[in-house]
Amino acid sequence: MSLGAALVLPSFPGSEPPDWIRRFLAEGGRGIVLFAYNVDDLPALAASLRAEREDVLLALDEEGGDVTRLEWREGSSYPSAAALGALDEPALTEEVAASIAADLAAAGINWNFAPVADVNVPANPVIGVRSFGSDPELVARHVAAAVRGFQRVGVAACAKHFPGHGSTVEDSHLSLPALVGPIEAGLEPFRAAIAAGVASIMTAHIKVNADAATLDHAVLHDLLRRELGFGGAIVADALEMKGV
Repeated sequence: MSLGAALVLPSFPGSEPPDWIRRFLAEGGRGIVLFAYNVDDLPALAASLRAEREDVLLALDEEGGDVTRLEWREGSSYPSAAALGALDEPALTEEVAASIAADLAAAGINWNFAPVADVNVPANPVIGVRSFGSDPELVARHVAAAVRGFQRVGVAACAKHFPGHGSTVEDSHLSLPALVGPIEAGLEPFRAAIAAGVASIMTAHIKVNADAATLDHAVLHDLLRRELGFGGAIVADALEMKGV
């Protein structure tokens, strides 16, 4: 398998891995991203995937609040980031994240695409209550707490969406939003996540320079790698989104 294929995180519907997924893992694929349509018997599915590759990375989005995979039918039993930010008790945020991570680990998941590290603006149509708030320092301390909570249970965290999808007034699922305001305004939570040892950072399909940040060398290499010093995994937001 090529290096490029080894870096892809495919998905598939249902609770049974199709033959092409089994071949993908047997031939060197490293990770799978799972969604609500995979969770009917998630522990069994995870075990089946690990039978193909013991060290497979199994990822999903379990933010609490509006974004849940494990509890998609009834809604998350955990508070949203906005609720935790309003309380502003980072120790509570850490414990909530640890509890979510424990649920994920019990289901066989070892990578969570959370926390949201975006600093929200009121007109944002897609981040909203997924953000801890509109104050960069508040968001930063809760992002760091969430990272600690997820990772102390052994589930890799992912701060998203770099360099800050909160400061947009469009949804990157539907278009390529332009950054509103200076890029620096959204960076403090990502600095905090990096200082807390976050395992991965997810890119945003937002226009900072000439293209989506996901495809922008200046954003991902010069800023994230060199200036901010992040040495972990960089993962793209979903590639079927209109923003990319």
